[in-house]
Amino acid sequence: MKNKILFYLMNLLVIISLLFLNTACSEEETTAPPVPVNESQVLLDYFEANNDYIHTSGTFVISASDVRTTQLTNPTSQKLVDIRAAADFAAGHIEGAVSVPFNTIYDYIKTINPADFNKIVIICYSGQTSAYAVSLVRAIGGYNNAISLKWGMSSWDSTFAQNYWLAKLSNIRAGQFVQTASPDKNAEGNLPTLNTGKTTGPEILEARIKQLLSDGYPAATISENTVYSNLSNYYIANYWSPALYLNPGHIEGAINYDPSTQPFKSANDLKTLPTNKTSVLYCFTGQTSSYVGAYLRLLGYDVKSLTYGANSMIYDLMLTGGVANTFIPENEIKGYPYVVGN
Repeated sequence: MKNKILFYLMNLLVIISLLFLNTACSEEETTAPPVPVNESQVLLDYFEANNDYIHTSGTFVISASDVRTTQLTNPTSQKLVDIRAAADFAAGHIEGAVSVPFNTIYDYIKTINPADFNKIVIICYSGQTSAYAVSLVRAIGGYNNAISLKWGMSSWDSTFAQNYWLAKLSNIRAGQFVQTASPDKNAEGNLPTLNTGKTTGPEILEARIKQLLSDGYPAATISENTVYSNLSNYYIANYWSPALYLNPGHIEGAINYDPSTQPFKSANDLKTLPTNKTSVLYCFTGQTSSYVGAYLRLLGYDVKSLTYGANSMIYDLMLTGGVANTFIPENEIKGYPYVVGN
């Protein structure tokens, strides 16, 4: 009898031990840490597979004359979204425009059915903040009819240009631009590191858009004066054709990224941008560099657009050379009527 009891007790101990081991293993398996997600890669893959808007969405700007024509002939076909400060909106705006703070544009745009309008025109002071905002709106997907008013309210009437385009045209760096061959781009490196805590492309994208809107547009810009105070502090990317890079020339040390080659695709030169240094992207107006810069900042690159572009550095060289996107006041400022109040 004693032997039987001992036998049963031993079997019971074996069964309990096995149950304990199974439970421990099960707990280990369920509490194993998740596999880390390379968020930048997930977001880049999502863009290039689903919404490569930076390369496929066509022009991101619309002229004041086109907006005015639609205002007169078919006003309900365009949505006018003014992202300037409320006080400036009240001082004067395009009739029919709504005032939307920059940092709330994501939530506002999501209330709009893009199919209801031919164009969703985003409006700022100079066309730079609105170009940045258009890039973030197009990144959402389904809003490729979002478009920036070229030159901003500065093109609508001279009242709005006084402290913006009319005040920013300059030749201050004309003697410092050079016409040397482009230095080599960096060797390809890694993508930046993102830490939104999200795992899917749409989730990461939403978090990044909201973060950039919260940071504000000034965080994405830099002045020519700051750049020239220490050129070696920055990786400077010239976003012109090779011909224009050589004539009228470029910032000394700037590396040419030819727009026609789609350099910021993963298969091209995207990963030559550094992740350990601020990149300065510049164009002629600050509008294209803002639009493209927003995309690069979504991916996590520390890219800043040089405000007002070459117009703020070599204006006369652009003017005499007939360079496109030179701000010529008599051509670009239309003198259209506007309304005041809210």
